[in-house]
Amino acid sequence: MYYDVFISGFGGQGILLAGQLLAEAAMEKGLNVTFFPSYGVEMRGGTARCTVVMSDNEIGSPIVDNPRCVIAMNQPSLVRYQESTPPGGLLIVNSSLANLDDVKRQDIEVHGVPMSELAVELGNARLSNMVALGAFARLSGSISSDEIAGALEAVISERNRSLIPLNERAIMEGVRYAGGK
Repeated sequence: MYYDVFISGFGGQGILLAGQLLAEAAMEKGLNVTFFPSYGVEMRGGTARCTVVMSDNEIGSPIVDNPRCVIAMNQPSLVRYQESTPPGGLLIVNSSLANLDDVKRQDIEVHGVPMSELAVELGNARLSNMVALGAFARLSGSISSDEIAGALEAVISERNRSLIPLNERAIMEGVRYAGGK
């Protein structure tokens, strides 16, 4: 198994936390993992992207040009990275903040998930990254939502441990919206 993904959005959306959580879940599953964060000089509001590679074999490089999946958390990410997705790849779009009409590709699988709206309905707008991971788990089949939720304790800081159940609910909401149970 080999799976690579870009998660992209703006600073403050928890892009790097989502990538770190995905990487931790894959490690706990026994996979080889690389996690490659990248962000602009402005932390909140600037651009943020990370690349996660998961494989049951050795990984030659953390650098990926054409990820099997792109999770675009905002409009600039959708515009910038949809062309990076190879034919047959997966594009998951936060349809709360990005316009699906701007997807011009017919050769990729595209799923709009109103991540920000679902997060607000759960009571915290900052949960959109967890909704995204739930949808990713359901649509990619590369890792389960239970494996992602199981890694929360290793990634969430001590002062935010009380939010783990809410994060788990957000992950499951992403699964549900993407067509799972």
